[in-house]
Amino acid sequence: MKYKNIVILTGAGISAESGIDTFRAEGGLWENYPVEQVATPEGYAKDPDLVHHFYNLRRAALKTVTPNPAHEALAHLETGLVKSGGCLTLITQNVDDLHERGGSKDVIHMHGILTSMLCAVCEHRWEHYDDTQANMPCPACSVQNLCRPDIVWFGEMPYHMRRIESALAACDLFVSIGTSGAVYPAAGFVQMARGFNKATLELNLESSQGSHYFQENRLGPASSLVPQWVDEVLK
Repeated sequence: MKYKNIVILTGAGISAESGIDTFRAEGGLWENYPVEQVATPEGYAKDPDLVHHFYNLRRAALKTVTPNPAHEALAHLETGLVKSGGCLTLITQNVDDLHERGGSKDVIHMHGILTSMLCAVCEHRWEHYDDTQANMPCPACSVQNLCRPDIVWFGEMPYHMRRIESALAACDLFVSIGTSGAVYPAAGFVQMARGFNKATLELNLESSQGSHYFQENRLGPASSLVPQWVDEVLK
C-alpha cells in the first residue's frame, strides 16, 4: 500500500447521509436554538434545563439513524491497515456514535460525544444513553446539579489535541471527509499536515472553505466517495 499511516478527520457531512442534520445547514437542529443558549458554558449556567432538553433531543435522534457505507468503509480501512502493520487515526468533529456503530474501534471525538456525561466537580465521565436532567447526581462523587453533556462547547478547548498533533506529524496521509473547513482548530489540520510535508486529500460533497490547501480534492456524496477511495488504498 502507498499509505500505511493515515489520519482522517470527519465532519457533519459524513453523518448527514444517515439523516443527522448539521447545525450549519438550513433546517438544521440548531436553527430553533441559538448557539449561545445551548452550546456555551454561559448558556448552561443560565438555563441548564434547556441545555439538557436540547441534548436529550439529539441523543434520542441517534436511535432513529444508522451508519452509512462511509462509516462502514472507514471501519474496513482500519482493519485493513492494522492487518498490514499500518495505523488509522480517526478523528471526528461529530458528537454522534455512528463511527463506533459502523465498526470503528478507535475514534477520537475531539468535540465530545452525546452518549457520555461529564461531572464538573470530579471530572468523572460515564456512558449514558437515556434522557438527563439538571439535578442528576454524579455516579462517582454523588454531587447533584453539576453534571453536563460531555460536549465541547464554543469557547472550550477541543479534546485530545496533543494526540492529534502527534498523529499528524507521524502520518503519511491526511484526509478530510465531509467538513466545512470553517471550524478551528480542525480547519487548520490540513495546514498542519502540509507543514509536516504530508500528502493531503479532501473528500466532500462540495468544496470547503479550505479546499485550496489540499493537494487533491474529490467531490461527491461521502457514501460513494469513501468506499471507492478505501478500496483504492487497500489494493
